[in-house]
Amino acid sequence: MSYLMAIDAGTGSIRAVIFDTKGNQISMAQKEWTHLEEDGVANSMSFDFDKNWILVCDCIKESLESANLKGKDILALSATSMREGIVLYDENGDELWAVANVDARADKEVKYLKENFVGIEEEFYQDSGQTFALGALPRIMWLKNNRPEIYEKVAKISMIGDWILARLSGVIATDPSNGGTTGIFSLANRDWVSSMATKVGIKDDIFPPCYEVGTIIGNVDEKASQETNLSIKTKVVMGGGDVQLGSAGLGIVEDGQVAILGGSFWQQIVNIKSEIKPPKDMGIRVNPHVVAGLSQAEGITFFSGLVMRWFRDAFCDLEKLEAKDMGIDVYTLLEQKAANVPVGSYGIMPIFSDSMKYGKWYHASPSFLNLSIDAEVCNRASMFKALQENACIVSAINLEKIKEFTKIEIDEIVFAGGASKGELWSQTLADVTGCRVKIPKVTEATALGACISAGVGAGIYNSLVEASKELVVWDKTYEPNMEYKKLYDKIKIKWQKAYEVQLKLVDDNITTSMWKAPGL
Repeated sequence: MSYLMAIDAGTGSIRAVIFDTKGNQISMAQKEWTHLEEDGVANSMSFDFDKNWILVCDCIKESLESANLKGKDILALSATSMREGIVLYDENGDELWAVANVDARADKEVKYLKENFVGIEEEFYQDSGQTFALGALPRIMWLKNNRPEIYEKVAKISMIGDWILARLSGVIATDPSNGGTTGIFSLANRDWVSSMATKVGIKDDIFPPCYEVGTIIGNVDEKASQETNLSIKTKVVMGGGDVQLGSAGLGIVEDGQVAILGGSFWQQIVNIKSEIKPPKDMGIRVNPHVVAGLSQAEGITFFSGLVMRWFRDAFCDLEKLEAKDMGIDVYTLLEQKAANVPVGSYGIMPIFSDSMKYGKWYHASPSFLNLSIDAEVCNRASMFKALQENACIVSAINLEKIKEFTKIEIDEIVFAGGASKGELWSQTLADVTGCRVKIPKVTEATALGACISAGVGAGIYNSLVEASKELVVWDKTYEPNMEYKKLYDKIKIKWQKAYEVQLKLVDDNITTSMWKAPGL
């Protein structure tokens, strides 16, 4: 029997997942990784390609071992990754420099572009759906200004998922869904716009071929075969951005469909036609979908999953031990303890990610407001539930902004990613949004999307759309409690007012922003 492999490079971890050709998950290996600030470079988020490649190889080998498979059993593989993270290569295809997704070192460059090329960000946004905040142009300009000896050697650019495929096959390429997040791209044409680089004085000959998802780019080469135990007969297939491939793994492949991916970041996505221009206020991001002819309006909630991991590791040592003794996941135990906490979590307001303000994007200082010294009501359970509620509230605000732009009515949301494993979290999302929430059987949708991509390349499936509709199986459905929604609507308004005050503290240099887009 043949199998397919998906390699999922997220913000917080790298995973190798093996599926059979029916879309059933066979095994998974995962390693957490971190992206550290570069010494002396404020707001940087470097990507250590040497160290991280070892983790990729370890995950591939462990997934094979766990499934009791050999490399030759993997017919094809593909990769998906956090968007915005870029890797730059020399003329030999060797890595020179790389950053992860929310690297924000290029603040001076963003300011320079806005001040010296008035209106150019708005012009580029109308083509690409991206602002300069996380775009590749300011980062490459930073490299030119601060590491000229590296910049002069740059011959190619790719995204992090593309880098994995390049390491495996020796072929550097990208796809619209991932490459589009550089901002040097056309939503309508689904290809690079090198003239954008020309206009701002950056190398314009570094853009690799752009293939649609599911295109075979090569086979695993000899070196990679030795490092990973994969076969040189295994096909390497173009993958895509984690959110867009995750959409395919959720069956979100048609115009008007809606999903929330609850991972390290939370993304709220609505499918729209490719010819629709982004909103003029630049409030919402728009990306190419993995399905030709479609784009996605997208809201982003920063660090929701990472904040929950921080809370677990910083405050829940006792729950970790208790969960280990019970043989359950610590998040499951925390949900059990939070189940009886009332709507609103006794008034506790987490201040972490703001709602989406893509044109001027920054966050308040991380904090909890309205805590009580009554340990019966203010404790780990109520703070945990407050964090879950807050992720759902910010998601609801982002969906409302997308609805204003797209005019699409939303009554059903597909929810996936690690957060969707939580029954309390899933029900809370339904209650906050007032929408039916559907959970797929395979909650790791990004990996399933990459599996579908591999299967299309291998000829197992005719197309992404057909395979998506065939393979996605629904596990649970949560209906909203509309009385709870009325309560959450009031909490949402209070939270927005509180967040404005917290942003003012950042503006007055009293507190420090959790994250601030370059150039602000």
